[in-house]
Order: sequence, then C-alpha cells, then structure tokens
Amino acid sequence: MELKSREDLKRLREESKELVAARDAGGVKIIVGMGTCGIAAGAREVLAAILEELDKQNVQAQVTQTGCIGMCEKEPLVDVQRIGEKRITYGKVKPADVPRIITGHVKNGHIVEDLAVASFEEL
Repeated sequence: MELKSREDLKRLREESKELVAARDAGGVKIIVGMGTCGIAAGAREVLAAILEELDKQNVQAQVTQTGCIGMCEKEPLVDVQRIGEKRITYGKVKPADVPRIITGHVKNGHIVEDLAVASFEEL
C-alpha cells in the first residue's frame, strides 16, 4: 500500500491494530522495530506484509511493535521468537522477504540465514 496522505497512514494504522489484535495468539512472537529509523527504512510496509502473510498462510503468532532496537543501519528489523528457542533478529527486511521468514522460521523453525543479523537467548 502506498501512503499518500495522513488519512492513508491513519487507515493503515487502524487496520494494522485490528490485525495485530487478531493475531495476538499462538506460540510465536514477532516483533517489528518501529522507531523512526525503522519507519524511514520501510518497517510499516514490512509489518503490513507480515500481517498479510500470516493471514494468507493461516498462521497464529503474536505480532507486536517496539521502538528502536539499536541497529539503525540494519533497519527494518524483525525479531522472531519461537517457544523454547533463541530469539532471532532479521535485518534489512523487505516485504518480499516476509513469506520466507513466515514459512521458513515461524512455521517450520528454520532460520533464514541470509537475513539473520543476531541471535539472543531468552532469560
């Protein structure tokens, strides 16, 4: 979706809120960096692509947003956390990358190596 006005942005925000609330389930958490650096790099479009792909593949996941993750040069950043596994951060994510992340990692537990920029143990 191309954003051409403030009204387009408001509409996308409301649609995204509804979709995020509908997806706030499942054993997988997806976090999209929505700081100003992420937004400037295309995080809104990535978030929309994630919500669309989850719906398309009928995958349940908790989708949330966060502020700056701290690696501005790698934005847009997307974290994927599966229960009992390390949290993986994907960098320079484009909407076209989202199907691979959803199918490979979210659904099947396979890290998309060429997009992964960090791995964290949950405490």
